[in-house]
Amino acid sequence: MKVRTRLTLLFTFVTAMLMVFYGIAVYYSSSEAREVSFYAQLRNEAVAKANLFFQSTLSEKEMHRVYKNNTKTINEVQVAIYDPEFNLIYHDDSKVDYVKEDPKMLSNIQKKKELSFFIDNLQAIGTIYSHNGKEYLVTAAGYDQYGYNSINHLLTISIIAFISILILVYLAGIFLSKKALNPLSEMVSQIKKITAGKLQLRLKTTSEKDELNELAQNFNGMLERLENSFDAQKHFVSNISHELRTPLSAIITELEHSSEKEQTQEEYQQTIQYALDDARNMVKLSNSLMDLAKASYDPNEISFSEVRLDEILLESYSKIIKENQEYKVSLNIDNSVEEHQLVIQGNEYLLQVAFNNLIDNACKYSPIHTCSIEVKGDSKTLSIQFINTGITISQNDLLHIFEPFYRSEDSTKEKGYGIGLFLTEKIIHLHHATIKVVSENNETVFTVIFEIETT
Repeated sequence: MKVRTRLTLLFTFVTAMLMVFYGIAVYYSSSEAREVSFYAQLRNEAVAKANLFFQSTLSEKEMHRVYKNNTKTINEVQVAIYDPEFNLIYHDDSKVDYVKEDPKMLSNIQKKKELSFFIDNLQAIGTIYSHNGKEYLVTAAGYDQYGYNSINHLLTISIIAFISILILVYLAGIFLSKKALNPLSEMVSQIKKITAGKLQLRLKTTSEKDELNELAQNFNGMLERLENSFDAQKHFVSNISHELRTPLSAIITELEHSSEKEQTQEEYQQTIQYALDDARNMVKLSNSLMDLAKASYDPNEISFSEVRLDEILLESYSKIIKENQEYKVSLNIDNSVEEHQLVIQGNEYLLQVAFNNLIDNACKYSPIHTCSIEVKGDSKTLSIQFINTGITISQNDLLHIFEPFYRSEDSTKEKGYGIGLFLTEKIIHLHHATIKVVSENNETVFTVIFEIETT
């Protein structure tokens, strides 16, 4: 069922329930008012007949004649009068006695002074009438033909009005829901035009501050992120293809060259060594791509635990020195840094990858292959600086230094793929930390800043 139909039916149902509640309230209040009004009419009729009986010159036969004539045209109230000893002294029509008074009923009327009750569909009342110092008991009963006709007419009108209004409400609901959801229908039409090849398309937005416009703006924001992601993915795949093609082509060329002619053992060994170097480069590139994939996971899917940054730095320090004996790395932790400041929630493997990249980069691009690591802290942050001396990175290169596969002209002399710093930045951001770089006066400093959790 479409939202438009569901809203229309819901709107109609709610209106119907409100109308039913209102109709029931009006019907019962009108019925109650009719009942009270007719009891008052019966009381007046009883008093009037008693006055007529005791104080007028009309005889009992004439009063009977008046009663019988009235019953032919209207629903005349039937009145009976009893003396204090419960003896009947007057009755409009004793043959057709509506109330059928008995001593118990008369005693109850005498005791309560006034009594009202129903006899089938007739209303009846019993009351006390005082005359010449005596209290007579008067009963009156009748059928409220006019009142019931009015109530039935009200019920008929209410049912007709209820059905008519529901039909009008349903039609109005269709019109209003269509008008209200028309922007949504247009939005759906625009969304259908957006495909993987047309991610540049956007939904139309207005200056209105309503939910639909907010939805369109958020959807456009999502499209913007998807387009950037697709572009980055295309760029990423293109660069990977290029980087993988280079060592593969070199291996193929070297092997083809050695297979075309006879070579000495030394030449074969040299060819094998070249192929091994290219294969090792491919392994490094593959490992970098695997690390990049891990760093690109949803943070909720990466396991975090308490880790010590000083221990991870020492492991990275040892690993780099072991793999590159010409590198010189120094680690200095400031005395002001407390032990608890070195403990964070993080992923040990990914942090080690990030620190390895920073240390390796510092040593690689330093003429004397040195990297100085300085750990400092205050009450709110812990900063780790990776310092090397050598060529100064230009301001233009600093703007792109964390982009994937970006390499400056000066860095092309060293082996690399332009993935390390991009990967490092992703890992640092995964740990809710920041990284910044400053390069001046032949010194380059990468600073990683961790926020310290206060308890």
